[in-house]
Amino acid sequence: MRYLLLVFLLITTQIEAQNNDQKQINEIYNTALTNGSGYAWLNYLSNQIGGRLSGSLQAQKAVDYTKKILDSMGLDRVWLQPVRVPKWVRGTPEFAYIESDPGLTNNVPICALGGSVATPLGGIKAGVVEVQGIEGLKVLGKEKIQGKIVFFNKAMDPTNIDTYMSYSGSVDQRYAGANEAAKYGAVGVIVRSLNLRLDDFPHTGAMSYGDTPMESRIPAAAISTNGAELLSATLKLNPDINFFFRQNCKMLPDVDSYNVIGEIKGSTYPNEILVVGGHLDSWDLGDGSHDDGAGCVQSMEVLRLLKATGYKPKRTIRVVLFMNEENGLRGGTEYAEQASKNNEKHIFALESDAGGFTPRGFSFDCNQANFKQIESWKSLFEPYLVHLFVKGGSGADIGPLKNDNIVLAGLRPDSQRYFDHHHSANDTFAHVNKRELELGAASMASLVYLFDQYGIK
Repeated sequence: MRYLLLVFLLITTQIEAQNNDQKQINEIYNTALTNGSGYAWLNYLSNQIGGRLSGSLQAQKAVDYTKKILDSMGLDRVWLQPVRVPKWVRGTPEFAYIESDPGLTNNVPICALGGSVATPLGGIKAGVVEVQGIEGLKVLGKEKIQGKIVFFNKAMDPTNIDTYMSYSGSVDQRYAGANEAAKYGAVGVIVRSLNLRLDDFPHTGAMSYGDTPMESRIPAAAISTNGAELLSATLKLNPDINFFFRQNCKMLPDVDSYNVIGEIKGSTYPNEILVVGGHLDSWDLGDGSHDDGAGCVQSMEVLRLLKATGYKPKRTIRVVLFMNEENGLRGGTEYAEQASKNNEKHIFALESDAGGFTPRGFSFDCNQANFKQIESWKSLFEPYLVHLFVKGGSGADIGPLKNDNIVLAGLRPDSQRYFDHHHSANDTFAHVNKRELELGAASMASLVYLFDQYGIK
């Protein structure tokens, strides 16, 4: 009889806890959809400040603005965490054309890849060889590449429903293409933009020369997908065409910047820290609304939503707006180093860095015991159609926190439109849907609430 009573009490307690969770999550979503602040914050960040490349004046303005917002939210603590960041500047707009015959040219849209060196002052004009990815360099060999511009034209695979798989399958040519092509005597590289549709927006992104000496580095630019199609078709008609491009970007000495941090102190386990964040820097072609202004305002909104619903956290909940994810990851690295130095106990970290589109669920980097607990929460998200819970990656900025005693997670919005905007002039506030952005913030706040309630295994 006593055993049956204990079972009854346990079941009753579990039902009551689930009802409380449903009620709190419903209140979070209702508040986000009727009284959200993130869209207005993003409007200012995007339209009044704009693209926020690390080390720029705009990046500093974004630091000042977001700290001001956090200061106004009545958090227990708000501060700036110093971090040294690289300063690469694009300079005057790039220019390029295809020369099919002397004097017969077609202009094509290009942009310098982040970290690239400049062309000579008058630009570079040379013959072109097309390859389908880095592996194509070896096939051609030095004899055919020497003195030429290498055109990397490996497109993103359109058959993957998960578009990040397509991105990861092609991004190596952007990141390492110039360094590899230089080994074969190339004088420059042009890389097909990482975009699943055909348009006239070139997409920038980070590239690296590794430890190659400065004098051996060659300039690298992205060409729009329409431009890539035209260049490829023209090469098939006449392999002896020339390509011209000019850019005057440069790398300057590192400068001071900051991660922006705010927290609500936990009432029961204040030494257990839950982090939610995004990266405050962006590329300079657009205004960085999807990548990653959306993630920043959603993360700020998580704390505001919890306060607005009257929730009192058991654990310390911290928002971190990381600086320099795009071309260095200095902010995420510095945050993890300081957390280790201060013996802080982080048990959960969530990043939003996949655009402000409709949320579909989350990916988790954790052990099986924690994933089993996470899966038990799936029914709480099903009414909101946010129930894709998978094991996998999390986020670049929170990656340095990884150890055996933390759960890392990433918000996973619908990704079908993301690469239309990623790293391009097409990443603007006009392409962010207010309701989708708010649903993402509510989903993040709900997950943070559950981890605060139940901790980790």
